[in-house]
Amino acid sequence: MTALPSVSYSITVRLEVPAGGSTVSKLTTAVEQAGGLVTALDVTASGHERLRIDVTCAAADTAHAGRLVEAMRAVPGVEIGRVSDRTFLMHLGGKISMEAKHPIRNRDDLSMIYTPGVARVCLAIAENPDDARRLTIKRNSVAVVTDGSAVLGLGNIGPKAALPVMEGKAALFKRFAGIDAWPLCLDTQDPDEIVSIVKAIAPGFAGINLEDISAPRCFEIEAKLREQLDIPVFHDDQHGTAVVVTAALYNALRVVGKDISNVRVVLSGAGAAGTAILKLLIAAGVKDTIVADIAGVIHVDRDGLSPELRWIAENTNAARYSGDLKGALAGADVFIGVSAPNILNGDDIATMNDNAIVFALANPDPEVDPAAAGEHAAVVATGRSDFPNQINNVLVFPGVFRGLLDAQSSKVSLDMELAAAKALAGVVTDDELNASYIVPSVFHPEVHTMVAHAVRDAAGGKAPAAEVFPDDAPSL
Repeated sequence: MTALPSVSYSITVRLEVPAGGSTVSKLTTAVEQAGGLVTALDVTASGHERLRIDVTCAAADTAHAGRLVEAMRAVPGVEIGRVSDRTFLMHLGGKISMEAKHPIRNRDDLSMIYTPGVARVCLAIAENPDDARRLTIKRNSVAVVTDGSAVLGLGNIGPKAALPVMEGKAALFKRFAGIDAWPLCLDTQDPDEIVSIVKAIAPGFAGINLEDISAPRCFEIEAKLREQLDIPVFHDDQHGTAVVVTAALYNALRVVGKDISNVRVVLSGAGAAGTAILKLLIAAGVKDTIVADIAGVIHVDRDGLSPELRWIAENTNAARYSGDLKGALAGADVFIGVSAPNILNGDDIATMNDNAIVFALANPDPEVDPAAAGEHAAVVATGRSDFPNQINNVLVFPGVFRGLLDAQSSKVSLDMELAAAKALAGVVTDDELNASYIVPSVFHPEVHTMVAHAVRDAAGGKAPAAEVFPDDAPSL
């Protein structure tokens, strides 16, 4: 699959060209002939003989961006100045910041926000610890915790290299759900140490979002934290993925006119995401599933099964099929991939049932070329932004946590996740639904609100109070 120009590899080139003539048009032609896409051209300075121009263009990758610069350099009369990678510019100095909610203009403000006035608030919380939700940021705060062991598709790159992702996650929490989230990158990959650290910092937060922690350690860490903490713990790589996949499947089945209880699902990938998807699909009513990992199809007679794989074997593959993924795919209604790139081709998809559904979610290269899959499947989705039906966790986690925080929930349950999936699916109306639109845009105005309301209701919570709590202020 040939990579297309993307804003992720967007560059701005500051250059000078002769005033007048056809140099500018030659520049854009040179970029386009080199496979790039000019998205902006701004004159930043002008003289009688020379123009200074900022040319912004999209490339397919870093090497391609370099070739675009050389193509511009080869145009007669062009002098290349600074070349800026727009993605790196957006990350300079970090992407989030802290700001005070009240101005500190004078000594009176200082005395109430800090000492001596703050001591009265501290004592009120010491007397009634539940007041921490009313009187501090705790009620609206989430810790985004990672050890850097499974970052995106990059692998174990460590806590410092994981920080840009955690910052981005915090920015999305704020943008889409108004939640104050804080990135915490831990310099340990020992499960017990991670549990101990998160338990120690938990009093300052109303929820814990675990992120990019490798399997099977992530299962143990989440299970222990859920047992020991009185606030919800949500490993987004597991449960966020499961919710958005389930929502997309609900709508894909609406497109092809099949019932979730009657379809056969083949799942490639038995790690954190695959296991969570399987559990939520079973809760949603899927009865016939086969799961494959790198060693082949999982079944109860396979040697060397870990406890996690043993659970999968005992809850899937009732016929004890022991072949490979391609064999399992024959006659299946749904394929869901959260595994590795290019493990299937169009001929494999052709063996599936009529009106097949394919979710090839490995990133950046999916399990099967989407175009090839689309020749045989009725609905195709990926994790990529340059194809229809992008299945992306950002559709889920802001609203899920907004609902959990509003309900003051102490846990996350399968019922809440199912409620979130149904709410997300319901954002797409019957009039909008089609094979290329089974999940809404993340910028759809109702996505996060509807998910939040569904989770809050499933958690047994009430509608959130206003930002100001006059009735909750201590009596004098």
